[in-house]
Amino acid sequence: MSSQSSQFGQELLIQKLDVFKIQGKDKRGRSILRITGKFFPARIVSVDSLKKYLEEKIFPKLEKPFSVFYVHTDVQRSENFPGISALRSIYDAIPINVRENLEAVYFLHPGLQSRLFLATFGRFIFSGGLYGKLRYVSRLDYLWDHVRRNEIEIPEFVYDHDEDLEYRPMMDYGLESDHPRVYGAPAMDSPAPTYSMRCIS
Repeated sequence: MSSQSSQFGQELLIQKLDVFKIQGKDKRGRSILRITGKFFPARIVSVDSLKKYLEEKIFPKLEKPFSVFYVHTDVQRSENFPGISALRSIYDAIPINVRENLEAVYFLHPGLQSRLFLATFGRFIFSGGLYGKLRYVSRLDYLWDHVRRNEIEIPEFVYDHDEDLEYRPMMDYGLESDHPRVYGAPAMDSPAPTYSMRCIS
């Protein structure tokens, strides 16, 4: 199999798995790019195939202000995580106009490892502008303050995990909620990131 046909096959796989989907609006009327981390076949798909897919299928549809809804639920580093160098390469491939149109990133169900990773490496991998748009969302209920509930499709496993967190709070790694009305976290317009390191202090 030629490398070209292999790349085409990988792009079809990304599309079939519905890793990236533009769907719905947030409460500011911005289109939402939903990224489902669990669906990303990191072991099979090359960085080049992913970049080509994004350049052809996703980036052209992001010509207006938009937000990203990243579903981190059930992501396993060995299965779904592309790696630091791959993330940097993908970020560098995003056209300037698309970066400028991105106004918010809602990161659902962040675990302790992902928070520590982003707190440590996020500023180096991504520009300060993007890193400052990151908003952790520990429960689906808090997402609906910012995203129109009936316009975005949420996979069933996300609801299941959310319910587990409600009844087994230790699964949430002892981190406080990021809901601004509950804990006084920065508002959505604040440039300050909303991660917390209280659990390791």
